[in-house]
Amino acid sequence: MSGAVEARIAELGLTLPEVVPPLASYQPAVQSGVYVYTAGQLPMVEGKLAVTGKVGAEVTPEEAKDLARVCALNALAAVKSVAGDLDRIARVVKVVGFVASAPDFTGQPGVINGASELLGEVLGDKGVHARSAVGVAVLPLDAPVEVEFQVELTEA
Repeated sequence: MSGAVEARIAELGLTLPEVVPPLASYQPAVQSGVYVYTAGQLPMVEGKLAVTGKVGAEVTPEEAKDLARVCALNALAAVKSVAGDLDRIARVVKVVGFVASAPDFTGQPGVINGASELLGEVLGDKGVHARSAVGVAVLPLDAPVEVEFQVELTEA
C-alpha cells in the first residue's frame, strides 16, 4: 500500500526502505492504542551500517546530519510496518536522537536536525515534534547516530 506520504518521499528522490531487522531481542516498532513507538534506528542502508565512528572525529557533523535522515527513513519504515500506511500518521509526537560524539563535540542538535527536517519535508505540519538530542560515548555497531520516534496515528 502506498499513499500520499510515500508519494512525497518519492518526490524528494528518496525510497522508503525495508524495515531494518532487529539487532537483538526487540521489535522495530510497537503500537499501543493510537501511538507507535519505534526502536532506535541506525543509519542502515541495504542491511549495512552506512558509516561508523564518532561525530566530531571520524564523522563530520554534515555527514552525521545526512545519516540522521537515513535513520528517520528507517524509523518511518518501522512505523509503516505496524500502522500499515504512513498516511495514518496524525502527527509525530517526539523524536529522540543519540549522537556518538567526540569528547569536545557539542553540535548534537544540528545533527538531529537531519531527522527533524526530513519529517517536515515529508509530513509538513504533522512532522512538527518535541525532541531530544543527546550526546553519547558509543552506539551499537559504532554507529554515529541513532533516532527513535513516537507517532500518533489516526483511527484505522
